[in-house]
Amino acid sequence: MHLSAPPSGRRILLAAAVATATALATTGPVTAAPDTSAPASDRQQQYAAAAAEYGVPQNVLLGVSYLESRWDTHPGQPSTSGGYGPMHLTDAAHILATPGSAHVDEDEDPRGDDSRPLKLDPATAAAPTRETPLPSASLQTLDAAAALTGLDAGTLRTDPAANIRGGAALLSSYQKALGGPVGAGTDPAAWYAAVARYSGADTADAAAAFADEVYDQLGQGATRTTDDGQRVTLAATAAKPDRSRLARLGLRTAQRPDGLECPVRLACEWIPAPYEQLSDDPGDYGNHDLADRPKQQKIEYIVIHDTEGYFGPSVDLVKRADYLGWHYTLRSVDGYIAQHIKTKDVGWHAGNWYVNAKSIGLEHEGFAGQGTWYTEAMYRTSAKLVRHLALKFGIPMDRQHIIGHDNVPGITAANVGGMHWDPGPYWDWSHYFDLMKAPFRGTGTAKTGLVTIDPDFATNRPAFTGCNQQPPGVPTPTPPAQPCPSRGSSAVILRTAPSPDAPLVNDLGLRPDGTPDTMYISDHGARASAGQTYALAGRQGDWTAIWYLGQKAWFHNPASAPTAKWATGFVVTPRPGKATIPVYGRAYPEQSAYPDTIPYQAISPLQYTFAAGQRYAVGGVLPGEYYRAVSFDGSAPGDRTVVRGKNQYVQVQFGHRIMFVNLDDVLILPSPVGAPR
Repeated sequence: MHLSAPPSGRRILLAAAVATATALATTGPVTAAPDTSAPASDRQQQYAAAAAEYGVPQNVLLGVSYLESRWDTHPGQPSTSGGYGPMHLTDAAHILATPGSAHVDEDEDPRGDDSRPLKLDPATAAAPTRETPLPSASLQTLDAAAALTGLDAGTLRTDPAANIRGGAALLSSYQKALGGPVGAGTDPAAWYAAVARYSGADTADAAAAFADEVYDQLGQGATRTTDDGQRVTLAATAAKPDRSRLARLGLRTAQRPDGLECPVRLACEWIPAPYEQLSDDPGDYGNHDLADRPKQQKIEYIVIHDTEGYFGPSVDLVKRADYLGWHYTLRSVDGYIAQHIKTKDVGWHAGNWYVNAKSIGLEHEGFAGQGTWYTEAMYRTSAKLVRHLALKFGIPMDRQHIIGHDNVPGITAANVGGMHWDPGPYWDWSHYFDLMKAPFRGTGTAKTGLVTIDPDFATNRPAFTGCNQQPPGVPTPTPPAQPCPSRGSSAVILRTAPSPDAPLVNDLGLRPDGTPDTMYISDHGARASAGQTYALAGRQGDWTAIWYLGQKAWFHNPASAPTAKWATGFVVTPRPGKATIPVYGRAYPEQSAYPDTIPYQAISPLQYTFAAGQRYAVGGVLPGEYYRAVSFDGSAPGDRTVVRGKNQYVQVQFGHRIMFVNLDDVLILPSPVGAPR
């Protein structure tokens, strides 16, 4: 959520930095990926050796590691919660020196309603979010592992075998402290409380939820190739966990009142965001709006954000009446969830009032471009929560409705450049939807006219620059942008021609002078993301073109290693006789629909061109709606009502962000009609 993109009136980089990054973008291929075709060497044996050395059942060690990292090494790079390596040994002190960014810009309006703008005090907008939120022991397990193994911290952070030894030593020490049996041949069921402690959770239900996930995984088993090319297997093992020692952890009980909107097995707590009047002016209030959804207005979207800060400080911010509000915050180390706003009410999180009024906002502890990675524990609880909410409210589980903050459009042309770009290109959308039990599937052929982006996350490694240097969105990084660490990504890079040497496409909202976008991490205007579906615009050799922001955009899509799946569905194209049609960032009613008590909200087109002959994938047909909410007590004329008109809109995947076109301006056609071959 809390990343600023470059405003349209300034550049992401000054001229020299732009030249540097552009050169990298137009000449540099993706960075080298691990050789996943190589046979497994000794990673499986490393788990076996560590389990034997410290008296831990091997499947328990593998299961805990899978829930932390899916056995990936993320070479030398920490998770959001400061965890390193396949066992996620935490060293928060080591990463607190990493530069962060403010939640919001001082000139930003997270509410996104120009009839009642939200302008935060600059000091409030820049509130720090970097401080660690949990007891130091939970985020400093690497020190304990070093003491237990005799290995130094640097080795534990960077060497997978050492890291696995450190994790095994920790598990064994927890089991001994709890009075449980120790030994590689002991019953895995007896290790439940030690596994719960390994989570780092500070509440009993969060620790138990983590352990439950581990034991569920033991029953299912798993096999996968890690990010460094190692094949690892967890054999399915039935183990009925012994929970009798869980109380010995002495963890607090979370506040879970009736009405908490979380699945039963997830660790959730009610930490309310305040709804308060801030002065004598009824229009001066925070930090969300009361509503009656879905009875009053359908919830169409779930918006995935990251906090750009740690869990504790981010929750402290949402508890401020003079700040902004979202519905849920998820913690990295254990997947714990805090709910702040009832889903019936409207949060101020997406920077677009139309989307805010029709969405639920989830913040994930994390940093989109700071070199950290999102934990498996958080992916899992988030996917379960999203699935629960989607089924409850009838929200389709696809990338037209489960969207990132980076997919939310600006409300007007002037707002486009300032929209956020989290959770960023390192969020694993494909894995997330797999966990949601809604995997991306091919539904067509090369002749059916649509493509769904879906690169292999581990091997797709675009050569981004500028990670972990300076907060994204500032005019100039100092020194000039350096290469980001090589890591997997959900993003494919879009070029003006079918060649790795062709310039990147241009996003007029970010670069109104028409210059190509760059590979700078926050410069997201030339990227498509996993799960997004686009209309096919052409094919040439190993390259595929899509319609994107009014132009043909090419991405590398070889048959031997495809980065997209063929799809079928519906597309829109301008009605005959219309050379171009406007594209909008919100779907508001026509002026005649507004009663005299409610000011007309102008329908303002964005700066992009949708020309005859172009096609864009349909995400749904929506009514023109405007939710009026501008006063604390509902006393303003027409307050807390929904204005609906005759206008209908079609949601389209127009660029990296979704956008809207008036139904009267377009034809909706089956995707194979006129599809290029």
